[in-house]
Amino acid sequence: MQTSSRRRPRHWAALAVSITALGLALASYPAGAGKADLSGMKFSATPLTGKVIWNDLITDDLDATRAFYGALFGWTFERSSSGKGGRYMLARLGDVYVAGIVEVKSKNRAQRLSRWLPYVSVGNVDSAISIASSGGATLIVPARDVTFGRVAAIIDPQGAVIGLAQSRIGDPDDATTSPGLGRVVWTELLANDTDAAAQFYRDVVGYEPSTISRRGGQYTMLTQGGKNRAGLLKNPTDAKPVWLTYFGVDDPVAAMGRLEALGGAVIAPASPRLREGTMALVTDPTGALFVLQKVPQ
Repeated sequence: MQTSSRRRPRHWAALAVSITALGLALASYPAGAGKADLSGMKFSATPLTGKVIWNDLITDDLDATRAFYGALFGWTFERSSSGKGGRYMLARLGDVYVAGIVEVKSKNRAQRLSRWLPYVSVGNVDSAISIASSGGATLIVPARDVTFGRVAAIIDPQGAVIGLAQSRIGDPDDATTSPGLGRVVWTELLANDTDAAAQFYRDVVGYEPSTISRRGGQYTMLTQGGKNRAGLLKNPTDAKPVWLTYFGVDDPVAAMGRLEALGGAVIAPASPRLREGTMALVTDPTGALFVLQKVPQ
């Protein structure tokens, strides 16, 4: 589906501001990143290509989001750097780092800049950029070296933003990032043209798309090495394509109540018609979209 020409400039202006700030934050990240305590995490000896290995929250109110996610998921926070792009903080749950928070400041208070940005592991960031650009993507954060490796960010041909990462210390292994409460448990692309999206990410990341039937229609698993690493779904809205980040909760309905009490908003409530009531589409107080997903206990 196409975004109206009236809305498109506002979207791209806000995106440009947020991504510019992300680039500046990444540039300053190495100064403090070496202090991170990784002793509770294990890393693969070889790249886990296709796995989403990190997530950054770009936000225009770091203090509000820190209070929100801390109360909702039990995260604690460590200040990592404060460069030209604003403050950057690391969020952790127990012994595992779960996300970063990048502060963005906009002169236009009407612009909502907040968004979750996943980073997918690739064998070579520069090669992935070249293939993505040939396939119609736009490079918005050029490849740069940070403490743990090399990163970049692109807008895919349909308008969804994703980061590319090549780790020097190994990717967090599947045991370290196993699904749990307060953790990222899934990543999913809502695309207008699923066939074209599947081919694009096959070329860039090396995914092996596999379509299955489920309640509500067809669903495409993006696999690599026999592991389901992400999902791909036909965009059911008139909003631009987006990568959605899912966080584990024990009860989506109860979690929605906590989220609203903390200042978040429910976009699509948990319902038997929405994957048997196991998920809810929500935003944090600054407008960043994400999903509450029930995980087995």
